Amino acid sequence: MFSFLGIYVLGRDTAVYSGSVIDVFARVGVSEEAVRSTLARMVKRNLLARHRQGRKVYFGLTGHAEDVLRDGHRRIWETGAVNRDWDGTWTVVGYSLPDSRRSERHDLRSQLVWAGFGLLQSGLWAAPGSKDVDAILAPLGLGEHVTVLTAQARKPTESADLVEKAFDTSGIAAGYRAFLDRWGSRRPLPSAPDDLARQLLLHTDWLQLVRQDPHLPAEHLPEDWPAIRAEKLFRSLARTYEPVAADLAAAVLDELELRPVPPRDES
Repeated sequence: MFSFLGIYVLGRDTAVYSGSVIDVFARVGVSEEAVRSTLARMVKRNLLARHRQGRKVYFGLTGHAEDVLRDGHRRIWETGAVNRDWDGTWTVVGYSLPDSRRSERHDLRSQLVWAGFGLLQSGLWAAPGSKDVDAILAPLGLGEHVTVLTAQARKPTESADLVEKAFDTSGIAAGYRAFLDRWGSRRPLPSAPDDLARQLLLHTDWLQLVRQDPHLPAEHLPEDWPAIRAEKLFRSLARTYEPVAADLAAAVLDELELRPVPPRDES
């Protein structure tokens, strides 16, 4: 759903009719029930807002969703497959939350992973470079429970040791190799009905990899790091699928233009 919203809703000032979203997702084997459940869940999480026109219900992005999707867009199209500009520093985050706040602890961990942090030891996370941890903490309201430091490795600790300890580099590499195996053939996913389905599946596979990749320093990665080849393949296929997929989506999607609310006259 994030892939779909990022491609066809972000930046358009429109909402999409639920029935047409169901039609799109049927192309990739997702049931109507699953789509409706996902849309309802995203409304509860303040990611989507309902807009009614007659008997139809349309779904548009909230400000929170736009922030999430723009961040994803930057990670996919701007950040790059490897970190070649690392300055040798680490952002270190420590926290302590009781079991009664397990849900908030889970949310914090999820946000740290998305931001490129790896677990060094219980309650202590690290990420290469400077990270805006305040932006992560602000929506969660956990600032008083967290300690944030900028640090450098000192002997006997080496930065390479931190990479190996905090991040599953072999698992990350395996994910990229699986992506290359799935999408690197001459005609990827021949069973998919059309390029709109392939586009959504391609972007979803890539987004999952990006979410799990902490963008580690190139100097501490193997020379044959598969992310570089995988990124080139993703960009090439994305360009290939885009024209036909856009035409198919335009024919299927029922959109409602969202007019900006005029400012109130306070005079």
